[in-house]
Amino acid sequence: MTHMHIAGSIHADAVQGGPTWLTVPDDLNELDLSLWPRGTHRDETGRVVVAGVALTDVVAEHGTPVYVIDEDDFRSRARDFRAAFPDWDVYYAGKALLTRTVARWAAEEGLNLDVTTLGEMRIALEGGMPAQRLGFHGNNKSEEEIAFALAQGVGRIIVDSFDEIARLEAACVEGGHRAKVLVRVTTGVEAHTHEYIATAHEDQKFGLSIMGGQALTALVRCHSSQYLDLLGIHSHIGSQIFETLGFEVAIRRTMKLAAQFRTATGVELPELDLGGGFGIAYTSADTPQPTSDLAAAFEEMIEHECRAFALARPRLSLEPGRAICGPAGVAVYRVGTIKNVELEGGRTRLYVSVDGGMSDNIRPALYAAEYSAAVANRTSDAEPVLSRVVGKHCEGGDILIRDVFLPSDVAIGDLIAVPGAGAYARSMASNYNQIPKPPVVSAKDGVTSTMLRRETLDDLMRLDVGQ
Repeated sequence: MTHMHIAGSIHADAVQGGPTWLTVPDDLNELDLSLWPRGTHRDETGRVVVAGVALTDVVAEHGTPVYVIDEDDFRSRARDFRAAFPDWDVYYAGKALLTRTVARWAAEEGLNLDVTTLGEMRIALEGGMPAQRLGFHGNNKSEEEIAFALAQGVGRIIVDSFDEIARLEAACVEGGHRAKVLVRVTTGVEAHTHEYIATAHEDQKFGLSIMGGQALTALVRCHSSQYLDLLGIHSHIGSQIFETLGFEVAIRRTMKLAAQFRTATGVELPELDLGGGFGIAYTSADTPQPTSDLAAAFEEMIEHECRAFALARPRLSLEPGRAICGPAGVAVYRVGTIKNVELEGGRTRLYVSVDGGMSDNIRPALYAAEYSAAVANRTSDAEPVLSRVVGKHCEGGDILIRDVFLPSDVAIGDLIAVPGAGAYARSMASNYNQIPKPPVVSAKDGVTSTMLRRETLDDLMRLDVGQ
């Protein structure tokens, strides 16, 4: 099987006017269960049910738009990674979705947690994640953030530049601390994903180049510091990645770097973080690998490269990224207007406008990310029609789902549910057009709980100090 990038794999029998992979569904009411939280189904009345809760009931209580997170799905995916990588440290990606509740779930499931800002650190700590299980990332950490991390005893700081090494040493001197660090390196790997989320090629902001010699210099610099404890190397090639070839190259190059460091210092580095950023299924074209298959591939690559460079197996870390929280989330919208637009060749496209948009999911507008959708409040026997789900913002690019089949009788007031919304939707949300951000609701065993309340216009007005 070929594992493709964010645009999905290529299928035959494409729909005219749609992407090459999109085909007319045999049964429009059937849910592709690979896209939804585990256990999602339609009940006897046709309503979509997540974690034992009908989405119509969620909407009745919390309104629309709303993000729904299946707690059991989140926890089960965390356990999958812990089981598949039993002697690895697994770091949950706080940037994908982070609330105090999420931090608690991650801590209870034995995960560590990556943070990149003071805000993420505070939420993680207040949610119950021990400081020693935090990894602090970022290419421009402020003096305030570094001081806070050191004072809290954050378990590791991933340094990203020579400026940061000096800044970190100064903070250690001032506060009387020592810092445990990994050096983030760029391996020169072109991950098969969108350029905005590929992070290991040379021409980008993260890390220090292996090929240019900066990475080895930084490792030796940290090793010789009076204030830093060098743990090892950090490598991350990107996000939403389905294939393992890029990881194979990255492992080989980081292991070679570790061998060069040993030659230079006589010391073997004790740790290696290989990142992750594993892809999830947003559409039927996406084919993520099972967690057990990923683990087997990584173990084989590690064993081979350790043997090739005569290195002891280091302590290993992994960052699954959206693979834990992404599939656990569903966004729900209400249809407000419907419009048939005539296209060339006598074709038409149905534009379905909902009460959200690029303010609650910027990914489609930012880098053409693709999603799926289903009418959530009922089933339909109407013919499928090629549709475009769009938001309410004053932008032509405010498109949530560029191409999807919906029933031709889709109506004002219907609920549209979008799976795969657990990652990078709420965390990247904005107040564009002065629209308050939607709430985040957890669901478990037929019961919902508010994780983040819906913002109000009063919240926005409190920030506006003008007269």
